[in-house]
Amino acid sequence: MAVMASLLPAVPVAASAQAGTTYYVDSKAGDDAAAGTTATAPWKSLDQANAADLKPGDTVAFKRGSSFTGTLTLAANGTAARPLSVKPYGTGPLAKITGTDEDCVVISGDHWRVSGLRASRCRWAGFRLDGDHNELAGVQADGNIAGVHVTPSGSRNTIRDSVMTDNNRMSVDDDGGDDDSGAFGVLLNGDDNVVTGNTITGSFAKSQDYGTDGAAVEIFNGDRNRVTRNVSRNNETFTELGAAKGKTATGNVFAFNVVTSSRRGSFLITRGPRHIVGPVKGTVAAHNSVYLPAKDTVGWSCHDGCAPSILKLRNNVIVVGGVAGWEDGKGADEAGSVYQGRMGGFKLGPKSTKADPKFVSRTDLRLRPGSPALGRGLALTPQWYGGKAFAKDAAGKPVAGPPDAGAYQH
Repeated sequence: MAVMASLLPAVPVAASAQAGTTYYVDSKAGDDAAAGTTATAPWKSLDQANAADLKPGDTVAFKRGSSFTGTLTLAANGTAARPLSVKPYGTGPLAKITGTDEDCVVISGDHWRVSGLRASRCRWAGFRLDGDHNELAGVQADGNIAGVHVTPSGSRNTIRDSVMTDNNRMSVDDDGGDDDSGAFGVLLNGDDNVVTGNTITGSFAKSQDYGTDGAAVEIFNGDRNRVTRNVSRNNETFTELGAAKGKTATGNVFAFNVVTSSRRGSFLITRGPRHIVGPVKGTVAAHNSVYLPAKDTVGWSCHDGCAPSILKLRNNVIVVGGVAGWEDGKGADEAGSVYQGRMGGFKLGPKSTKADPKFVSRTDLRLRPGSPALGRGLALTPQWYGGKAFAKDAAGKPVAGPPDAGAYQH
């Protein structure tokens, strides 16, 4: 898990102190009777951090190499100008929080910037976001039911540049009922959140209903979330969308994601109005690169009343060992893509083709010279990516000129 050290910016303690008071926590050398306001007199426990009277601009700094059991509760509110922060200090692996009685990090306040923590084998979620305008950056989550859970009350949060590994437990795993659930890298129940630049691996678990189940990014009852520039490896599904009756999961965008797996699984699963968790309206998938060579894999599936209002696809490159895409009803709005695999039940749209896209390798989904995906894409407005800020490919290169299909522009 030490790989995360390279993702975190070097943040001098003095820079944090200028914004407000910094409180230090060290599980090994700390003392809850200490002042906690210097690195030489840190607190020891999560209880002290939870009880701190935090004001906008304050920081809680956790010593690398520390280990805690319990819950870090971040309930205070910062402001847009003076957010509250959680940051690491010292050297070594990220501070780890674990515990099967509660979720490990619960952010119920607003305007938090949380980095440099690992949440491992927690009750349900490693990180739970109940508040608004919060950011997770450079965190790790492993061994949970959900690495990160944005609850229905959580909106306008950002999860970026983090690693979710082997969040491979089920919350419901019973025989029958079509209700097994779990193994989520990120679960979005809230609206207007951003999931970008993360590496998500190993989101799958045994399921009595489905054999195995799980997703890198699951959206249920969440609207207008933007999922961009993530790397997904060996997850059961990259994304599955649904909504309870009376709820919606409308306008979610998936762009410039790179998805590979040696497992049986899918890239994108969505539903029309005849499905028990449908309809899911206005999903957009643009400029994603997918390689799922195993038998019985599925590129995308839009079923139980698919229509252009349900799913729009542009400029994707999808290689599967099974069905490249499947639709019923009026079908999805699809164009500008390259597919390799069985076409299943969908019709190729304008400029789409069935061909070998000539990926560099099984894990490197950039395009080799002569790829039919080069220049294949249709010109798109920034709304297809979730806005101007997201008009960058998987390597961070701005989209300009006649676009290539897939997550990488050349």
